[in-house]
Amino acid sequence: MKPVTVLKLGGELVEDPARIGALARAIARLGTRGPLVIVHGGGREIDAALAQAGLPKRQVDGLRVTDAATLPIVVGVLAGEVNTRFVAAINAAGGAAVGLTAADAGVAPVTRAPAHRTARGERVDLGLVGRPVSTGTPALLGVLMRAGFVPVVASIGATRQGTLLNVNADTLAGSLAARLKARRLIVAGGTAGVLDAGGRTMPSLSARDRRRLVATGTASAGMVAKLAACQAALAGGVRDVVIADGRDPRRLAALAAGEHDGDGAWTRLIA
Repeated sequence: MKPVTVLKLGGELVEDPARIGALARAIARLGTRGPLVIVHGGGREIDAALAQAGLPKRQVDGLRVTDAATLPIVVGVLAGEVNTRFVAAINAAGGAAVGLTAADAGVAPVTRAPAHRTARGERVDLGLVGRPVSTGTPALLGVLMRAGFVPVVASIGATRQGTLLNVNADTLAGSLAARLKARRLIVAGGTAGVLDAGGRTMPSLSARDRRRLVATGTASAGMVAKLAACQAALAGGVRDVVIADGRDPRRLAALAAGEHDGDGAWTRLIA
C-alpha cells in the first residue's frame, strides 16, 4: 500500500452547509490519489447542543472537559450527526467513504486521560476524556484503504472495558498519523496556519518556536492542542506535518497531496 495521508478537519469546516459540498468533492478526488484517513471535529455543534440542553461548556487549553451529562451529547453529535452527514456528502460526490469512530475494532484504543497540566501549570481533571494508546498499526484502517475506501473517523473512543470517552480530534489525528507511519499529517481549520503575535502566518515552526508561542500565550487555546498533537506526530516519525487553512477545498486537497503552492496559508512544523 502507498504511504498514507492523514487529514484532520476542524469542526468549522464540516459543519457549514455552504462549504460541505465543495469539501466533500475535494475529498472524493483526493481519495482516488492514494490512501487517505480523515479525522474530524465538531465543536460548534457540540456547543450548540450543550446550550440547548442547558449545560455549560468548559475547555482547558483547547481540550473539552467532559462530565457524565456532556458525554452523550458529544457522542451523538460527533459519531452521529457530523460523521454521518459528512460521509454521505463524500459518497454523494463520488467518493467511497466509511464512517467510523476510534472505538471501532482497534482503530484507536484509549485510556482515560490523566489530569491535564495547563500552560499556567495548573492541574485539571478533564473528566471522561480519552488518551490514545499506541498499540501498533490499526488493522481495520489498512483493510479499508487497501480496498479503496476512505475511513472518516469521529473522535469517540472506548477503553478495553467498553467505557466511551471523548477524544480531542487533533490528538487522535496525531496519534493515528504516527501509528499508520503516515507520510503526511495535515491539520486543517479556519485560520491560515499558525499566526505570530502580529497575526501573520509563520511559514515554519520549530520545537523552540512552539514552546515560545504557548509560554507567551500567543497560541490560542485550540492551537495549543493542535501543536501538541503535531509534536506527537513528529515524535512518531511523521516527517511532513502542516497546520493549514482548510477554507479553500481545492488548496487543501492540493496541500494534502503534497502540492504545496506557496500561498502562505499554512505552517510546516519541524522537529
